[in-house]
Amino acid sequence: MVLVGAGQAHDGPVLEHLLAHLKVQRRGPGRPRTRPDRLRADKAYSSRATRQRLRRRGIVAVIPEPSDQIRHRKRRGTQGGRPPALDTEDYKGRNVVERGFNATKQWRGLATRYDKLALVYRGAAVLRAITLWLPHLSDTP
Repeated sequence: MVLVGAGQAHDGPVLEHLLAHLKVQRRGPGRPRTRPDRLRADKAYSSRATRQRLRRRGIVAVIPEPSDQIRHRKRRGTQGGRPPALDTEDYKGRNVVERGFNATKQWRGLATRYDKLALVYRGAAVLRAITLWLPHLSDTP
C-alpha cells in the first residue's frame, strides 16, 4: 500500500491509517495478521500519542527518544517519569527500512517532490515500487 500524506506535515497523523490497513503475511497457511509484533521507527515517531496508540494495540515500540525529549524529562526530575524502553539490538534492523527509502528516492521526482498533485506523486511512488519489486520476481522459483 502506498499512502501519500501532506508534504508539509509529519508522518504521525498517517500512522493510524497505515496501522488500520496493515497486513502481515503468515509463513504458512492462514489469513494475514493485522497486528505486527513490533514497530521500528525513527525519532520523529517518538511522541506520547504514538507510543500509547501502539501500546493499546499490543505492538512493541522500538523507537529511540530524541535528545530534546530526554532533556525535558530529566528537567522535570522524578515527575518526568521513566525513559521509554528501547531494544538497541532490534533497532539496528531499521536500516532495512532506510535502505528501502533510499532506493525509492533514487528517482529524482520522488526525492524532490516535483509533482504537485498527490495523485500523480502516488502514481510515481507505485511505479517505483513495481520497478524495485520486479527484479526480485526472477529470484523466486
